[in-house]
Amino acid sequence: MSRVLQFEATQRSLATPMLFASLDPALRAELVAGSRQRVFADEQIIQQRGDPGDSFWLIEEGAVRIGQFLPDGDFRAVALLGGGDSYGELAVFAGKPRIVDAIARGESRLRLITAGAFLEALARYPASNRALLGALSAQLQDALSLLSGLRRGTNPQRLAGLLATLAGDGVGGATVTITQQELADLLGVTRATANAALGELERRKLVERGYGTIEVPERERLAVFALG
Repeated sequence: MSRVLQFEATQRSLATPMLFASLDPALRAELVAGSRQRVFADEQIIQQRGDPGDSFWLIEEGAVRIGQFLPDGDFRAVALLGGGDSYGELAVFAGKPRIVDAIARGESRLRLITAGAFLEALARYPASNRALLGALSAQLQDALSLLSGLRRGTNPQRLAGLLATLAGDGVGGATVTITQQELADLLGVTRATANAALGELERRKLVERGYGTIEVPERERLAVFALG
């Protein structure tokens, strides 16, 4: 089995299950074996809006920021994905151009899986179609929940929820490697607002700020605070 398939996504901003991870292990191994690996330097553009949706990406190592470039050239991230995550499958299914930009966060290794190879292999694994439908449904539910969450809760609560997700599913503490600008982008607020929210969490001893990192002493307490 490919080493890629043993990875678990770490420190990503979404609780949403990735579509690739829902596939049959044998199908995943087949797709990885037939894929092409590419290495991207930190901040290198991986894809841009308008690119053909003729393939999708599997993150083997490193991390990828998903979002959009603004007219002034700044990048506004909406999601941070880690090793084992995949993205771009929806463009493949829709047969439409990509609607997001993606850039590497640190040196990252990705595999490019073409639409033809994916759809052809998927036809030989009918059970994976049901699994994909379940993953797609979960993604839609999470998207609706996110939209609802944007309308409620204070900024510290929303930040707490984001950091709890980034901290993973483990019990106890965790270290989240992320910048304040990235936090601001993911929350959809200014850096000053994100900094103020982070300060409130630190005052409550829910987090500890470091250089480019945030220590989460107890993920459970952070998650409880996020719920209000």
